[in-house]
Amino acid sequence: MKETFLNTKNLLAIANEIQAIAQTGLSYCNDIYDRERYKQLMGVAAKLFTIKDEEASALKVKFLAESGYASPKIDVRAVIFKENKLLFVREKQDGKWSLPGGWADVNLSPSECIVKEVQEETGLLCRATRLLALWDTARHEHPPHWPYTYKCIFECEVLGGQFASDHEIIDISFFSIDKLPPLSKNRITKQQIATIIKLLEVKKGYTIFD
Repeated sequence: MKETFLNTKNLLAIANEIQAIAQTGLSYCNDIYDRERYKQLMGVAAKLFTIKDEEASALKVKFLAESGYASPKIDVRAVIFKENKLLFVREKQDGKWSLPGGWADVNLSPSECIVKEVQEETGLLCRATRLLALWDTARHEHPPHWPYTYKCIFECEVLGGQFASDHEIIDISFFSIDKLPPLSKNRITKQQIATIIKLLEVKKGYTIFD
């Protein structure tokens, strides 16, 4: 059966584009009437992202809080591999597991961001040794979400420290690659983990993207 244009993935792409146009327009437009129209577009985008009116209203508030030229946010994730096992953290938000990481911070390089995230979430000191992947989350099997995100996956080497979780993490553990825990699909997918394992087998500085 031929896929219809208005499926969930296409609606998400349309919503992202409308939100980006509205955000950029509000940042550069001074005409009061045009600014009101851009704000209305924010509401339209929010409704496409959600089902309930109250959810759309809350998302519109988040949209309006953004300013400047609309561009993707950066999510950094750490791959720590030990004795054929990967390190995962259990997220308090949904009770599921992901690679350590989170949003990139200003004034830090990408590798500095992942070192910071790993220490905060796990208590471990590490260094980034290789960029394994740079992914556009909209092109992978993540659930529909906002904001539009690029995901940086770093291979990391542990230098010291001991397990100590923060307020966002409720558990830390190594898992065998053939016995993965329930994954937080907003953050990482099973297919991405499989790709990561293949990349780890390549010793050269090979990086995939998109």
